[in-house]
Amino acid sequence: MSLVATLICHPADPALESTVIEGACAILPADATPHWLHEGIAADITFTSTDDIQAIADRLRAARGDRPIDIVVQPAANRRKKLFLADMDSTMIGQECIDELADFAGLKAHVAAITERAMRGEIEFEPALRERVALLKGLPVSIVDEVLATRITLTSGGRELVQTMRAHGAYTCLVSGGFTLFSSKVAALIGFQENRANELLVEDGKLAGLVAEPILGRAAKLATLDNLRESFDVDGIDTLVVGDGANDLAMIESAGLGVAYHAKPAVAAAAHGRIDFGDLSALLYAQGYKRSEFVS
Repeated sequence: MSLVATLICHPADPALESTVIEGACAILPADATPHWLHEGIAADITFTSTDDIQAIADRLRAARGDRPIDIVVQPAANRRKKLFLADMDSTMIGQECIDELADFAGLKAHVAAITERAMRGEIEFEPALRERVALLKGLPVSIVDEVLATRITLTSGGRELVQTMRAHGAYTCLVSGGFTLFSSKVAALIGFQENRANELLVEDGKLAGLVAEPILGRAAKLATLDNLRESFDVDGIDTLVVGDGANDLAMIESAGLGVAYHAKPAVAAAAHGRIDFGDLSALLYAQGYKRSEFVS
């Protein structure tokens, strides 16, 4: 099988030297051929092998040592994806929106602890969301704009990722277990064509402490992937999904390339690829894009 290993580091920490690439080639089959995607930051190594892809990736990570370099191994064919679905909280943005809302109720530590357990898969997502939303009852809905303006940061590389994929014909959707009050604005800032999330119910300008049913959780995220794949007549191999939490796992596992981004351990272990060090531009390099092809 024709395979490609992509070695990637954070653009702010270019740690990829020719000696690292040579070391990787030395443990790959004799036909291993490297080329730069962005010197010092990302490189592809193409090769042929019948070995298990995950086993190859594990060997390359072991050889990497403690260098901050991500490694994605995949079939060389169909790398540039036609459909992209992304989680929002702690993926396309650096925060968990519900935790930031809870801070205004003096409950951030309590709510964040529940969020962490849900994202690790230790508790079911849907009841955990209902419990956390109930604690927000009475907050003015105007707090959402303040959180967006003062607390929420876009993950670096995210806009380039979406804009570059769109420029090459891909359809992009932000799919979140969070809330439409945030996802609609985050999606617009980054450039997603569509966003799907949960609806916080509002009464008299205040949060009602309720979320509209049915809740968009793990199953609904997978259903979104299936629905869009069918709508755009896209083969499974032509889909890219990225997320960090347990509620992302089903859609990550179902994608042509499912990527765990700075993710919880169970998610990272199950994903096809994992980004532990890089920013979201790593997902462009994983598709074989050169830095010169990025669209801002």
